[in-house]
Amino acid sequence: MNIQEYISSGIIEMVVLGLASQKDREEFEQLCIRYPELVAARNAFEEKLEDIYTQHSSTIVLPVGLRQSLMEATSTTSHNQTKPTNVITMENANRPVRRTNWLAVASVILLIAAAYFAYQFHSQNEALKKSNAELQQRADSTDAILNQILAEQKVFKDSNVTVVSMEGTKIAPRSSANVYWDSTNSSVFLVVKNMPKLPNDQQYQLWALIDGKPKDLGVFDSDQEKLILKMNNTQKAEAFAITIEKRGGNPSPTLEKMQSLGKTKAPL
Repeated sequence: MNIQEYISSGIIEMVVLGLASQKDREEFEQLCIRYPELVAARNAFEEKLEDIYTQHSSTIVLPVGLRQSLMEATSTTSHNQTKPTNVITMENANRPVRRTNWLAVASVILLIAAAYFAYQFHSQNEALKKSNAELQQRADSTDAILNQILAEQKVFKDSNVTVVSMEGTKIAPRSSANVYWDSTNSSVFLVVKNMPKLPNDQQYQLWALIDGKPKDLGVFDSDQEKLILKMNNTQKAEAFAITIEKRGGNPSPTLEKMQSLGKTKAPL
């Protein structure tokens, strides 16, 4: 007999796991007496099963409830070893007595592996759901920006809209913004081009100058997400000005903190 071919046939795995026929088990037992290498191969396979069982039963991180179930399964397996089924007991000079129910051990290994992959799949599925939610949020944000751009373009292209370019003052030469004013319906839109960020207790305030008197058109922050800001309406305006005021605005402008100014060309 070519013992290496016999070992490679899978008979060792079948016998150890209790899956071989009675005739094959008896033949295997007789051959173990004659071939020490067959005994060594069998021992190697059993040690491999032991290693897999030990490693995976202690190192895989599983939910508490699932780990408890596996521990109970392992405990049941150990208890059942006192009355093993399909167990080969061979006693000879080359073979120590083994009474391990390897089929039960292999079943627990498969159970651990299946539970592990199920847990991994669940974790990956939850991560995928979170990723999809983030993508949806980005898509919604992008849609909002696109809608804002479309609204902005509509305002820009309206023939009734007067564009007022607001230049920086001596105290804020780099400050700039554009006012888009439709005198026919009194709508006022503001596009901030360059306005430094202010402390949390301060805001910018837009004013319309009418017959030399200021009219409050609302407050805004320089770091707002909107590309174009809808301000309060005004039907008349000789000029528009931006000042720095306390958060929430003031009833009258602080002229020494005027940041930018722009005169209109529209008739009053």
